[in-house]
Amino acid sequence: MKRFLIAAGGIAAAALLGSCTTMSKDECLAGAWGEKGYADGAAGYPMSRLDDHAKACEKYQVSPNPAAYGSAREDGLRSYCTFQRGWTEGRAGNTYYGVCRPEEEAEFLPAYNDGRRLHEVEAAVENAESALSSAESRIEDREDKLDAKQRELRQDGLTDEQKQRIRDRIDEVRGEIRDARRNAREARDALDRAEWDLRQVRSELSGRYSVF
Repeated sequence: MKRFLIAAGGIAAAALLGSCTTMSKDECLAGAWGEKGYADGAAGYPMSRLDDHAKACEKYQVSPNPAAYGSAREDGLRSYCTFQRGWTEGRAGNTYYGVCRPEEEAEFLPAYNDGRRLHEVEAAVENAESALSSAESRIEDREDKLDAKQRELRQDGLTDEQKQRIRDRIDEVRGEIRDARRNAREARDALDRAEWDLRQVRSELSGRYSVF
């Protein structure tokens, strides 16, 4: 199942990669397909990356050299498909395109999955912190508005209609404050859960990696 998810993510990411220019005019004209292949292999790109390069260079009437690219890419993959690189790629939240050979993947993939788990729980903490900060800012903003409306209601010379409009707005602001406070409680709960998950994952992985 994990392999399937990684492959599916790789397909989606590959589609995104194909939507942008992967080589400049100078790179295309230089024709250093071996250098490009090695760099792409070391970065963990799939062989389909060459199709993206071909599209980028087509406007300059330049065609790739698949043999030179493919051979150099295999050399680059040897520096990518390692235990340490798997951990690094997972920690960064990068996509794995299923490019490693089975014997290499047996080393790479467990480390990648561990790094990806840590990346995801850290991201969950950051998201919860952001949601809490946003909710607290809304509370502060609405409380300021409430104070302003209450001062406005105490002004002299207001008609009954004006007073009612102000009271209606005060009720709306109080409702917004209740909503923001509920959001803040939910964000605090989410942050507590995310921090607990982070501690658990770090504790589990601390014996395997020397980064804690």
